[in-house]
This record gives sequence, C-alpha cells and structure tokens, in this order.
Amino acid sequence: MNAIFVQKALEIVINPNILVNMVSQRVRQLNSGAGGKCRSLVADTANLGAADIALREIIEEKISFELPEFVELIRPTGKNRRRPQHWAKA
Repeated sequence: MNAIFVQKALEIVINPNILVNMVSQRVRQLNSGAGGKCRSLVADTANLGAADIALREIIEEKISFELPEFVELIRPTGKNRRRPQHWAKA
C-alpha cells in the first residue's frame, strides 16, 4: 500500500480501524469479480494494487461510510422490573 494514499485517506475517515475495514471489504469486492462491484470507481489504475485502488476511491470520495446511530438503552426500574424466581422470598 502506498503510504501517501493511507495518510490522505486517514484525513477523510479519521478512525484507522474503520479505514482498515473499508479497504479490506473493497479489496475483497475488487478481487471477487462479482459484476459491477469488481470494477474500479476511479480512472488510471495502471500499476496499482487492489488496496491502492480502494484507498484512491476513498480519497476521491467515491465510497464512504456512516456510523450507526447510538440508541440509549433504558434499564427497567421499580415495579416493572421482574426478579428471577430464585431471588423470590419463600
């Protein structure tokens, strides 16, 4: 992988773990040969590996990601909360 491409992609994605997941998934798609997904979304890919193509697609914003929306969970309290049977008083 080209280090310059990695640095530019990190400016867009910020989280390196997400970047690794994006690149690995896109590399799998490019190598699979599964119809339209296997074609590069950027021009001039001569002498580039699949990982460099995936990074260029991220840099040129041809592919992106969305973080899932966080939902706050509420723990039941008071009379709505049920205790397990082995906790019940005899």
